[in-house]
Amino acid sequence: MRRDWLPITTTPWSLGLLLVTTLLLIQATELPSRINDWMYDRAITTWPAPVDDSVAIIAIDEFSLERVGRWPWDRSLHASLIDTLRQAGAETIVLDILFPEAGPGDEELASAMARHGNVVLPAYLTAPTRERLISEQLPTPSLAGAAGAIGHAHIELDTDGVARGLYLYNGLAGRLWPTLSLAARLPMSNQKQAQLPNYINVREDYRLVPLAGGAGTLPTYSYASVLSHPPSPQEFAGKTVLVGATAAGFGDILPTPFSGLSRPMSGVEFHANVYSASKQNILIVPAEPWVAPALNLLVLLLLALLLPRLRPADTLLACATIAAGLVAGYVLLLIGARVQLSVANALILPMAAMPIASALRLAMTNRFLNRQLDEMTRMPRLSLPEPSNRHPHQLLMHLRALFHPPGWLLAAEDDLLEVQEMTLAQAPPTETPGRWEHQQNQSWITLIRGGTSYLLGLTLPNDLSREVIQRYLNQLELEPHAGSERQKGPRENISARIEKVRIATQKLAEMQAFVRHSFEHMPDGIIVTDELGVIRFTNRHIEDWFCEPMPSLSGMPLATLLDGHDPRDLPPWFETISEALTLRQSRTVDLTLNGKDFLIHLAPFALQNSRQFGIIANISDISELREQQRQHREAIDFISHDVRSPLVSQLALIEQLKRDPSHIDANQLDQLGRLARRSYHLAEEFVQLARAEQLTETRFYECEFLAIVENARDSVCEQAQEKGISIVLNGTEDLWLKGNAELLERAVINLLTNAVQYSPPDSAVSVHVYQAAHLACLAISDEGYGIDPEELPLLFDRYHRQKRSEIAGAHGTGLGLSFVKTVVEKHRGEINVDSRPGEGTTFTLKLPIADPMF
Repeated sequence: MRRDWLPITTTPWSLGLLLVTTLLLIQATELPSRINDWMYDRAITTWPAPVDDSVAIIAIDEFSLERVGRWPWDRSLHASLIDTLRQAGAETIVLDILFPEAGPGDEELASAMARHGNVVLPAYLTAPTRERLISEQLPTPSLAGAAGAIGHAHIELDTDGVARGLYLYNGLAGRLWPTLSLAARLPMSNQKQAQLPNYINVREDYRLVPLAGGAGTLPTYSYASVLSHPPSPQEFAGKTVLVGATAAGFGDILPTPFSGLSRPMSGVEFHANVYSASKQNILIVPAEPWVAPALNLLVLLLLALLLPRLRPADTLLACATIAAGLVAGYVLLLIGARVQLSVANALILPMAAMPIASALRLAMTNRFLNRQLDEMTRMPRLSLPEPSNRHPHQLLMHLRALFHPPGWLLAAEDDLLEVQEMTLAQAPPTETPGRWEHQQNQSWITLIRGGTSYLLGLTLPNDLSREVIQRYLNQLELEPHAGSERQKGPRENISARIEKVRIATQKLAEMQAFVRHSFEHMPDGIIVTDELGVIRFTNRHIEDWFCEPMPSLSGMPLATLLDGHDPRDLPPWFETISEALTLRQSRTVDLTLNGKDFLIHLAPFALQNSRQFGIIANISDISELREQQRQHREAIDFISHDVRSPLVSQLALIEQLKRDPSHIDANQLDQLGRLARRSYHLAEEFVQLARAEQLTETRFYECEFLAIVENARDSVCEQAQEKGISIVLNGTEDLWLKGNAELLERAVINLLTNAVQYSPPDSAVSVHVYQAAHLACLAISDEGYGIDPEELPLLFDRYHRQKRSEIAGAHGTGLGLSFVKTVVEKHRGEINVDSRPGEGTTFTLKLPIADPMF
């Protein structure tokens, strides 16, 4: 199983997908709401709202309870307080005290409220239970009738239990009460209608409240003190006074961003903050629902497009900059524009993008290192294996393939393993393992492998090559040397190791890729052997030409490979290869593979800083050269026969006319003209074919195919009219080609000329020009006698003439169709022929158009 089956790339798509996945997973937690609440609390507590001078609080505190007595108090006390505040000039009085049931002193309280004229009472919605539905708790009818306005007293708690805002309107369906602060400011706006079913709690216009500070920030007076010591007019004149409970365990207490659970704020003080902020028009409005998703999408696109293009060192700076910009924008909107925008999700994106981008880069780095190490192990090694590591049996096999010795012997201790025309008694004493001992034409060596002593002997040819082979054997290192102990490298950190691996891998990969690329893209086949003539490396040409896979080629003696595909006797392949190795001289020999001609050049080489050497065999395909030589001979034969014959006939006819100039026959002149025209046509077609063969794309230009065909048709019209043949051209679409218009027109003329020449009189030749996919096509169809099936494979060969045409007296040069095929192939096109004897022939040309988009 591959370790890198999953594609890992740092692209906008991959990074964006991971960021979206992370964001969706975080939505299942409370983290976004926690971040939003924390940012709001920090901003509100850092920049508290100013206190409006027109608000004051009268608190039912512990001191008041001690002086007045236990709750509930007689409502006549509240009437007295209202009268006192009226006398002090209070503009609006908000009683944050519920009066759902009648009690003692209601008449006095109602009268006091009526005398003041602007007293606001609270309404409250009870929570539903199993026994009863949600219901409104309103003041008693007498008090409600005397109140200037009624407002709801509900304050919203967020999921963390902290009070940060409230709904401006709240109530059951059909009747929505404004909040106490709004009712105090706008007494006439007592209700708001909503067309909904009954018993539905409806809340509208949520606002966040910028508090002025913690509990006790707003001016507060004790209820008992105000009753016992009437205030001076400047304390309450023109102000809105909120009356409510602040004593611990009495009344509602609310955690706020300033206090949390350590010092909660009373409900009446919270409403006083709402009134103060409302009076200054600084209540905070939540942003439209679509703004936050749009911001998330914008940040996501920015990160996905920006981070893959940045260096790792700049990624942190970019993420920090985006996060800082979001925080700054949030604060500016909140404090300046009084708009609260949820930026938690947008803020999570850059916070998550940094580790995600780093993880992707680390994964890519890890994959890069793994791939590099894998490529190092898979790449073919150019270093040659040491002969000292080979088994004696393998050494003997290679030496036999290299020298073809008349006799050999291989023994392990005293056991004979392989032997031919040699005996153990002939072996001399060998004192040093790995060193050859030569006796006349016999060479012996002792090898130690795995604690076993092997004796190897060879009988060499008793000729001049014996000394050369023995000198060559002495150079072979067949026994391993005692290697030095591997030194341990210094311990280094992981970063240094990665860098060293990268540098070493890069150098090795570049070197091997260069060598491999050079060998693979050479026009010749390359075989590299070791000092025993065993193949160690080949390029792809060798595999293709010899039809042998690389695994079978590696380790095969070169002489065996050549003998198996092109056996020869004089000189044999082993002799040629052994001479190249022993004499260190190059050899060049002809080679025939699968009917193709090759030239093999054997060049000895030696590796630098090593005693290893071998052969580089360069095999060149000379089939094209031989084909050119054959064509050259055919051209000479063509010139010497086909061209010279009409010229000789012309000269003979001219000599005849010279002898008797007074009797010049018109037939003789016609014959002389035909011979001259034949000579001209032969020379013209020969020159045109030579031009087509030398055509290159440097001589191409934009040309219109339909115009080329029309010009060719006009050139053949006169010849067609002589036989009563009509040429019908079908095609109206302009098809632009990149090519040589002159040679293309000549090719079409050749096809049209053949169609007219081999068609019966009063017939028709159809020419179709059309586009098929990205190809410009031309189809020329005649009504002639067709082409025999056995002639079709040879139709485009040089100097080939159809037998039926020769018999019918239509003598051609055999170069016309060869010229057409050459021109079409030079334009990267193809030509096809479809013919049935007696029904006619159709030639189809397909050429690539200049721009497939048009």
